[in-house]
Amino acid sequence: MNNDSLQELVEKVSIESFDRAFEHQAYFNKRLRTTGGRYMLNTHHIEVNFKYYEAFGEEELIGIIKHELCHYHLHLTGKGYKHGDQEFKALLKQVGAPRYCSSLSSIQQKNKNVFYRCKDCNYLYERKRKVDITKYRCGRCKGSLLLLEKGVDS
Repeated sequence: MNNDSLQELVEKVSIESFDRAFEHQAYFNKRLRTTGGRYMLNTHHIEVNFKYYEAFGEEELIGIIKHELCHYHLHLTGKGYKHGDQEFKALLKQVGAPRYCSSLSSIQQKNKNVFYRCKDCNYLYERKRKVDITKYRCGRCKGSLLLLEKGVDS
């Protein structure tokens, strides 16, 4: 899916679910990390996280689009468009949009820690980033390090 097909999908969902046209731009923003999408108040554009489409497919994408369109249509009509507003919650329920998108944390590999074990003293090191085991040694006994798979060595 590309930005053109996303634009068509947003326009289609807007007409079918809200009976109103979407007259601005919708596009993927691959720099988004912690959110499924966002509605831009100043430009009225909608940005969608491409990782959610890759991970969960079109059904999750449509849920994100509906959520952002709730912000869009309520903001343009001058009603409560924020997450805590009753009008927003009511419109979410009316169109079947999720309040929150699914979590990517179970799928993302970036946030997992890396484990090393000293070959001599068996001390376990937990790191957020990988280190070059040819350059680094154990801080306790100066032994060489061994990279472990998923924190457990066999």
